[in-house]
Amino acid sequence: MAPIVTDRKSALAIGYAQLIWSFGSIFSTWNSFFEIQLPGGLSDFCYSLFYPLIFFGVVRTFTFRIKTGALELLDTVIIAVGFTSVLTAFFLKPAMLTFEGSAFAVFLSILYPVGDIVILAMALIYLILNPISKRSLILFFGLLSFSISDLLFLWLSINNRYQFGSITDDGWLLGLLLISLSLSFSGGVAKNSEKISSFAATIALIASGTLLGIAAVKPGYFPTFILIPGFITIALAFVRMSFALQEANSAGTERLLARTDELTGLANRRNFLTQLAQMKSGYIFLLDLDGFKDINDTYGHESGDQLLKQVAARFIRVIPSGSHLARLGGDEFGILTQGTLDEAFELGQAIRATLSYPIALSTEQVKVDVSVGISSFTSKLTTSELLHQADQMMYEAKRSKTGVRIWNE
Repeated sequence: MAPIVTDRKSALAIGYAQLIWSFGSIFSTWNSFFEIQLPGGLSDFCYSLFYPLIFFGVVRTFTFRIKTGALELLDTVIIAVGFTSVLTAFFLKPAMLTFEGSAFAVFLSILYPVGDIVILAMALIYLILNPISKRSLILFFGLLSFSISDLLFLWLSINNRYQFGSITDDGWLLGLLLISLSLSFSGGVAKNSEKISSFAATIALIASGTLLGIAAVKPGYFPTFILIPGFITIALAFVRMSFALQEANSAGTERLLARTDELTGLANRRNFLTQLAQMKSGYIFLLDLDGFKDINDTYGHESGDQLLKQVAARFIRVIPSGSHLARLGGDEFGILTQGTLDEAFELGQAIRATLSYPIALSTEQVKVDVSVGISSFTSKLTTSELLHQADQMMYEAKRSKTGVRIWNE
């Protein structure tokens, strides 16, 4: 019933976590009061499943994320499985001196409070590193209440002072209530959420590796079942690495496409304007093909695309090293280059010379020309004014059929 401001995945994760915890409590209560006993593993299974669900919901509630990515899910599982299992493993030896039962039973007994500590620590980190809001405060105190009840239950049980149904049990209910109420308030986007999850997952991986290293050096020091979560954590870390590499490659491709003209492989208009904004000196060229429209209309867009690719390849051959060639759109190109006035004029003529012989298309050979307008960079003018000067010169060259014109004011 959380309002629309709450991410639905947060509400569902926390809701199902509480439902599963309730079933665990019901199974545990049943075995405390009735002679017909249910399998003890039922309540343990429910309590264990509660932690990854509540961890996922809590992280999303703090970060207010809209999209769930594969890395987020893997980080959640790595942290939940890695941290809790490793910390529990290191607490197991001293705990077995106090608790009665098998190593596995003792492991489960201390797994829950360790899980509480891990979740509470993550919540405290999010609370400290991100803007405080009603949602984050209520959520944190809900987790604090729940964790204190778990730890108090453990302490009372160790000292044989726990009584079923006492007021200490109400801390669990208060904690779950506050966690639910936190979803009624909107929250801001956490700036450090990805870094926190990534660092925590890395620490969990290192801890799991340490656990397995100790087990290899000292065989028999840990029960065999404790090593399973360590292997799972490391396996998931390799899966996470694979997803991270895929995302990095995709991001790199997207950044490249954002700066590159898809047809010619040259820089695009955005890239050209970025380079122009960083320019301190030199010349700005605007190039417009003469006769391209007729060829495009006569032979079709596919032939027009072939023409543009070949024109771009010819221009690249004469561009000086360190210059910047871009396709600005349609049949218009731009160049940023350094040098003297004479060198700029010579470059304009060289560009025209590249189109002095026909271009072979799949249909037949065609011929185009190019008009070149050049303006000189000056810090007194804005980017728009510099481009306007070069544009004027380009149209003047086209109109006068001189091919190359330079702004000489």
